[in-house]
Amino acid sequence: MSNTHAQGTVANTITQKLTEGFSPTHLEVINESNRHHVPPNSETHFKVVLVSELFDGLRLLARHRLVNTHLAHELANGVHALSIHTFTQSEWDANVQVPNTPNCRG
Repeated sequence: MSNTHAQGTVANTITQKLTEGFSPTHLEVINESNRHHVPPNSETHFKVVLVSELFDGLRLLARHRLVNTHLAHELANGVHALSIHTFTQSEWDANVQVPNTPNCRG
């Protein structure tokens, strides 16, 4: 499994929960808080790229609901934004492009 960018307590918790819940073959937890108007070292805005066979046969909304369920505590306690990109292994193997996060509007 690949895991890049995870740093900090919240990022590590997100990584742990997604690893335990989805057995991913690829996982990126990227803290993008520095791109927003928050204090330095904040952990409020994240991008998650998650590849798991558990997504086979599930539509995008169902995949996102599963991720949100696993991270419900974090979303209710300080994580303001979560950009979720979920893929099956076959989708990932097709060299799918993960979109860049848009710039902060605030």
